[in-house]
Amino acid sequence: MEDNPDDVELMGIALEQADPRREYQLHRVDEPDAFVAALDEGGFDAILCDFNLPRFSPYAALQILVTRNCGTPLVVVTRAIGEEAAVHVLRCGAKDYLTKDKLGTLPQVIERVMTERRRVREQERLTHQLHDAYRRLKKLSARLVVAQERERFLISRELHDELGQTLTGMVIHLHAASRAPDEREASRHRDTAMQMAQTAVKQVRTLSFSLRPAQLDLLGLVTAAQSAAHRITDAAGIVCRFSSRGTEPKSLGETASVALRLLQEALNNVVRHSHAATVHVRLRFLPGERIGLLVLDDGVGFDKHELLGGTPSERNVGLYGMIERTELAGGRLHIRARPGHGVAIRAIL
Repeated sequence: MEDNPDDVELMGIALEQADPRREYQLHRVDEPDAFVAALDEGGFDAILCDFNLPRFSPYAALQILVTRNCGTPLVVVTRAIGEEAAVHVLRCGAKDYLTKDKLGTLPQVIERVMTERRRVREQERLTHQLHDAYRRLKKLSARLVVAQERERFLISRELHDELGQTLTGMVIHLHAASRAPDEREASRHRDTAMQMAQTAVKQVRTLSFSLRPAQLDLLGLVTAAQSAAHRITDAAGIVCRFSSRGTEPKSLGETASVALRLLQEALNNVVRHSHAATVHVRLRFLPGERIGLLVLDDGVGFDKHELLGGTPSERNVGLYGMIERTELAGGRLHIRARPGHGVAIRAIL
């Protein structure tokens, strides 16, 4: 923004002489409408503004930049003005101040304000990413509470419907044995109570295995995953082909437990809904202590967009639970599904 074309030419010469390796393109305007039109064109890296313009001023230009939410840095390039005026224009938003008798330093000034602009943009980008991450964290935290409550409900129902009823039956038969009129009747009730006790032990082991199989800590993830896979699919008459690749680390973290729970949930979904004949399970140990899991079935499949397009419900609660569990562990889960073409679930943890 300069009303004297000669001064613009001097600026161009000063820029070329000070930094011949860089090409500068100067576009001169001297009144508000032309300034707004230039901003509309875009593509400008910096604004050089004379302080003493007959129809314009740096203050008016700064106000336009604020109104348009434009972050292009403005540098005042003018003849000597008072120190108070220079400080005031900087406080109003100008990024730097330079007198025309020192145009040799203009390239350094431009580079400095552009570097500062890049730093501000990067900070804005990181702040935006941080806010997005915070919003996702809040959503995940809320979903985690729902998932925890859902699992508590399932465990509570399992304890009440299975183990609770078994233990109640034991107590009933033991009381009956104590009130039996003869030893033969008492022995029969005690035998029934013993059978129920053995059933209760199996139910506890089953529930404990569902929460965290002992093989995971004793024998490692591969053995625990293979055992869980065959335990779930063999009972349903589904052929399970299991493979693993890579070296399993000696010390397993929580990621291994998450991978195992994902495998259990995926295979339970296969048994309940897929009508599959065969399921492939592939476990991979990747660099950086990452774990890859693939569960692929040849069942009836489903419409992914139709099933996962809305909010969590009874129909998709299992899949959403897997997604939540993976994200909370810092991983990624991909679901590929089409009606009639089976389902592939891939997780990287």
